[in-house]
Amino acid sequence: MSSPPATGVPILRLGDVLVTGLLNELDDEAAVLFTSELTERIAAEGARGVLIDISRLEIIDSFVARMLMELTTTARLLGARVIVAGMRPPVAITLAELGLQLTGVETALNAEQGMAALGWFQSPEPPGEVRHDRRR
Repeated sequence: MSSPPATGVPILRLGDVLVTGLLNELDDEAAVLFTSELTERIAAEGARGVLIDISRLEIIDSFVARMLMELTTTARLLGARVIVAGMRPPVAITLAELGLQLTGVETALNAEQGMAALGWFQSPEPPGEVRHDRRR
């Protein structure tokens, strides 16, 4: 079993996609550690996609915005696609007002849409339920 990440940010693997979420604002040191850990996991596990859910974040400062852009560029060089999902309207407005653009960062409205963009699709029926149409 792997040791917990130094930042306390869990990184889960679903097939060839890594899924993580930022539950609170990261200070600069934690942001650098998170980026390093995630980059190492992408390389070690051959991930082709990464979903970062930020729906719990109230703010993103310029340093974290820059780290997300650098992470996206690094991941792309390693053959992975990064999608940042769940940005709250106040966060988007603040980034726009400050002139901070997440250049090269793909976004999705929520985690479900982000996973769909990475090739994961929700089954239309709950597992275990099989419908048989008896009409012919």
